Amino acid sequence: MNTKRNIYKDFEHPFAQFVRIVGKGKNGARSLTYDEAYQAFSMILKNEVLDVQLGAFLMLLRVKEESVDELAGFVQATRDQLQFKPLQVDLDWSSYAGKRKHYPWFLLAALTLAKHGCRVVMHGASGHTVNRLYTEEVLQYLGYPVCANDSEVEAQLAQRNFAYLPLHAISPILDELISLRNVMGLRSPIHTLARLINPFNAKATMQAIFHPAYRSSHQQAAFKLGYKNSAVIKGEGGEFERNPDAKTLICGIKDGVMYEHELPKLTDNRSPAEDELDLAVFKAVWEGRQNHEYGETAAVETMGIALYAMGACSSYEAAMEKAQALWDTRSAV
Repeated sequence: MNTKRNIYKDFEHPFAQFVRIVGKGKNGARSLTYDEAYQAFSMILKNEVLDVQLGAFLMLLRVKEESVDELAGFVQATRDQLQFKPLQVDLDWSSYAGKRKHYPWFLLAALTLAKHGCRVVMHGASGHTVNRLYTEEVLQYLGYPVCANDSEVEAQLAQRNFAYLPLHAISPILDELISLRNVMGLRSPIHTLARLINPFNAKATMQAIFHPAYRSSHQQAAFKLGYKNSAVIKGEGGEFERNPDAKTLICGIKDGVMYEHELPKLTDNRSPAEDELDLAVFKAVWEGRQNHEYGETAAVETMGIALYAMGACSSYEAAMEKAQALWDTRSAV
């Protein structure tokens, strides 16, 4: 990061225009256009922006809430700087929130799909919010490695149909920015755009959001980025995980067409949060040595959404039936 400010006493830093656009007050400010967002974020990724500018820019966007054009421009700038080898991937699954009240049942959904031949790449970041259990830690407990580059992703896909790539392996600068959560006290647009990167151009993408208002912007940004199959939900804890205790609105893209579909609430009462997240219990459920009604329902339902997003089933009803069958036979493959 660059903190040298004194050289700009006599002329304006080229990034200042973007801070001015989004921060010019109630009547003067506006959202960036797609091209402006692309240019601004390209400068951030190339480390051409001062720390003070970056902090101001990210928090102004946070207060304003990023537009679809801004989000798409940021994501495309990121994608255009990636240099990964092309790989055949069926499902891109983002995991950036971590879990606090419930186990990461979505992870068992992804691993079950992989066991049955679906090629899944999951990417995420860990440790940016205190007191949360992150995917990276859980995967390592289950015996899955954390990949450091695209070659390791390729090897893991060949071996297990599943690979996890941390954000710092995708973009060290993005990883540094997402860790500013504890410095700023707020999440920034980085949390949003990271979920949409789809680094290997998977056929279908899965993103979860914390706040319902972001569902539509994620869906529209994915559409603007040219993604043909996608699903966005308000997931449990902010991860892509169906909460059986609530209705789940899916804002999706199916074969290039946007749609919405609501899945019904499945329980009468809110399921209690776990007293502690004991990974030995989680592993026992995965290996079929222990039952967990809430968790298994969450895993199966989440898998059903993924199956429909990938085009493996023509209806959500059929997808849920297939998901149950895959779950029931996970130990046999």
